[in-house]
Amino acid sequence: MSKFDRDPPSPGSKTRPARSAFPGQSPGALGALRAKLGEEGYGKLMAIDNPILHDFIAKYIELCEPERVFVSSGSPEDIEYIREAAIRSGEEMRLAVEGHTIHFDGYWDQARDRENTLILVPKGTAPMPYVRTGDREERLKEIHEIMKGIMRGHEMYVCFYSLGPTPSPFSIPCVQITDSSYVAHSENILYRQGYEAFRRLGRAARFFKFVHSQGELDERKCSKNIAKRRIYIDLEEETVYSVNTQYGGNSIGLKKLSLRLAIRRASKEGWLAEHMLIMGVRGPGGRRTYFTGAFPSLCGKTSTAMLEGETIVGDDIAYLHKRGGEVRAINAEKGIFGIIMGINSRDDPIIWKVLHRPGEIIFSNVLMTEDGGVYWIGKDGPIPPRGHNHSGEWWIGKRDANGKEIPPSHPNARFTVGLEPFENLDPRWDDPEGVPVGAIVYGSRDSDTLVPVEEAFDWEHGIVTKGASLESETTAAVLGKEGVREFNPMSNLDFLSIPLGEYIRNNLDFGKGLEKPPKIFSVNYFLRGRDGAFLNDRNDKRVWFKWMELRVHGEAGALDAPTGRIPPYEDLRRLFKEVLGRDYAEGDYAEQFKIRVRENLAKIERIMRIYESVPDTPKRLFEILEEQKRRLIEARGRHGDYISPFDLAPAR
Repeated sequence: MSKFDRDPPSPGSKTRPARSAFPGQSPGALGALRAKLGEEGYGKLMAIDNPILHDFIAKYIELCEPERVFVSSGSPEDIEYIREAAIRSGEEMRLAVEGHTIHFDGYWDQARDRENTLILVPKGTAPMPYVRTGDREERLKEIHEIMKGIMRGHEMYVCFYSLGPTPSPFSIPCVQITDSSYVAHSENILYRQGYEAFRRLGRAARFFKFVHSQGELDERKCSKNIAKRRIYIDLEEETVYSVNTQYGGNSIGLKKLSLRLAIRRASKEGWLAEHMLIMGVRGPGGRRTYFTGAFPSLCGKTSTAMLEGETIVGDDIAYLHKRGGEVRAINAEKGIFGIIMGINSRDDPIIWKVLHRPGEIIFSNVLMTEDGGVYWIGKDGPIPPRGHNHSGEWWIGKRDANGKEIPPSHPNARFTVGLEPFENLDPRWDDPEGVPVGAIVYGSRDSDTLVPVEEAFDWEHGIVTKGASLESETTAAVLGKEGVREFNPMSNLDFLSIPLGEYIRNNLDFGKGLEKPPKIFSVNYFLRGRDGAFLNDRNDKRVWFKWMELRVHGEAGALDAPTGRIPPYEDLRRLFKEVLGRDYAEGDYAEQFKIRVRENLAKIERIMRIYESVPDTPKRLFEILEEQKRRLIEARGRHGDYISPFDLAPAR
């Protein structure tokens, strides 16, 4: 029963006032809430006929005790209010270019907090390998204690969003409560406004809920109580709690935090919530084929999403649904919260152009120069001698309290921008029905095993050997020890909220009953030769995607390898000339596409050992890996440990 016992508004009517106060409370309780919201905010909230929503908002106003509350309807005026609030509060500062602002997170608040990010489960729930969990009752009690009065002196923002196009049968309405104008501003850039969807759906809305507080702030307007940073995901109530943090990956609820909620809902309803880009690849005669792709960090995801000559639908999160015998994908977002390190005018011309034009962009944790510009690691030009960054005043050679030299920008520095300014934006990026998926690509950083591009034999083979077996090597420059293989199935391991075995089974089952199952491919841009040098040029991926697009339509050949289907030399030679305007040598092809039997067998052994320790792993996964192992052993008996692609037969 709602605390707001009232008649629903009739269609087209203005909001009716609530008829009574909260049950069991004095008549002044409703008046106190009304005073917090103001007449305008109260009217906006009451225009949504959803008692569960009202109770949720009232609960956290009462618990967090904000000084005032702003309810956003998503109107241009409300969006502008939040944009200006970020400047007034000091969470953002204006830069020299019109529309550009900068935000700094605290020095120790620069990345996702894996240690304190927990999936809340009932007491007695069986452990889930690779999923960090906490006792639901205990953790909810803890975080509600932390949140008591946490917004005193702050303004609370109540914002409504939609994960996906509006209206769309695939989208999820969301409500975000936060006392950070930076978080609200970021979400206004990254997500579609959802207030009208809430009004339209009323009591039928099944919405995700997010509560965030940056907590007490220091003199730089950064979260102060990092020791009490907590990010808890309550699956039962589909609610995310995030406190004492500002970094976007911890505080922007609709990003990866919502992905955990979506994965669980998808598991119950028979669709997939994936950590995937969506792009359009052009084919002959003006044809466009849509691909989704999962790439762990530092595996080429951004460069793939921005591939020259192709179009982008989304760069990070995709919802996949079955519709009419085919797979349809929507981008849950409408903007990019991207890593900025290394972006330069030569390698990233599309992003570079967007980052240098006037318009709404938030830069976070880069260097603010004395002339109101920005600099980040890898940007064109010399490093400025001085400026301000996440450490405060900065100069070349500055060191932190531990004696570590502080770079001009943090390696995880970000930019937040909408998709609309991108010249490669696909015309169907906001299609409520989604785009038809012709192919799914799994990318990894692999120096010695996988060929640059390979097609799976079928859906199950692709899900198991390309997706569920995904690994990526760490790099010395960013992650410490080089060459360590990290297991990351579907590039989604960090975000699972269900058992891994159940997640793999969902992916296998999703392919059943499809008239047009997407083809599944793997790509590897990081294969090295004996001398340690990369075997491929950065732009070669353009050719791999053109071959994959042709394969989706049966217009290119393939060779049968023990691990899948690879492109024939003649097809690639022609595509290299057409796409890149250069020759492609037989020797390069032979080295890049030789089948490395010993390394592939070692990979299978690693993956099988992992899944043997995972409860409820589908039996079919082991069967497919065993089949691949047998094919490799048989091929080694005929050709040895390294099989030339010229020894392979055409695919049947």
